[in-house]
Amino acid sequence: MYNEFYGFRENPFNITPDPRFLFFSDKHREAFNHVLFGIRERKGFIQITGEVGAGKTTVCRAILSELGPTYRTALVLNPMVTATQLMRTILVELGLEARKVDRTAYIELLNRYLLDQAAAGHDVVLLIDEAQDLEAELLEQVRLLSNLETDQRKLLQIVLIGQPELREKLNHRSLRQLRQRITVRYHLSPLDRFETERYIGHRLRVAGADGRPSFSSWAIRRVHRYSGGVPRLINAVCDKALLYGYVNGTYALDGRAIGKAIRELEGEVA
Repeated sequence: MYNEFYGFRENPFNITPDPRFLFFSDKHREAFNHVLFGIRERKGFIQITGEVGAGKTTVCRAILSELGPTYRTALVLNPMVTATQLMRTILVELGLEARKVDRTAYIELLNRYLLDQAAAGHDVVLLIDEAQDLEAELLEQVRLLSNLETDQRKLLQIVLIGQPELREKLNHRSLRQLRQRITVRYHLSPLDRFETERYIGHRLRVAGADGRPSFSSWAIRRVHRYSGGVPRLINAVCDKALLYGYVNGTYALDGRAIGKAIRELEGEVA
């Protein structure tokens, strides 16, 4: 609604995990490099955690964009399924179709596919988002998938993406075998105030901003204090602030605009 007013090509603070808008703070760059290193070096299991809205999914989508044509990928977005459903989801993501609705048949089909891809010089990567929601049985199923290997290499690279609860879950004694196989780990922490300012500027530029709107230093401080440096919350409050500027016909967004945006987000009556 306000894109034309500000001269944007698109909404700069959309909450969808679009890798084009990924802001490489030092933390996000480290997370990106950790996961990419683990995949390319065939480390087997990789774990990335962070608070809700920290940018984990955006980082992983950027990695999917970075991987070349020799990679085959499967991205599982909803892990709250049965073990059989999880296997079927993985196969569908890889473009495979089993003739039997049977977990054993699914694994056999996956193993043949992995061997064929290895023979063709391709690597296969499985990414599981919201992995903190995986039940212990499913985590054990995922661990067993890592047994699919040859004498020389792991056939499947597995990336677990989740909230901090994933770390707590993996620390349980019953999952120690899985925990021991995770060789690459990274926890994505929130942005500091200066990174928050750069993040806002980055997203405005990607959206096509030509110097307007502008956020005052006080506005940036209020955004950071409210969001705690979590990108998703930064997006939410900045989106509301832009709407405030549009309604009031101003390109200069100050602390008052941010305060109004925060009150709206919190459902407070103006």
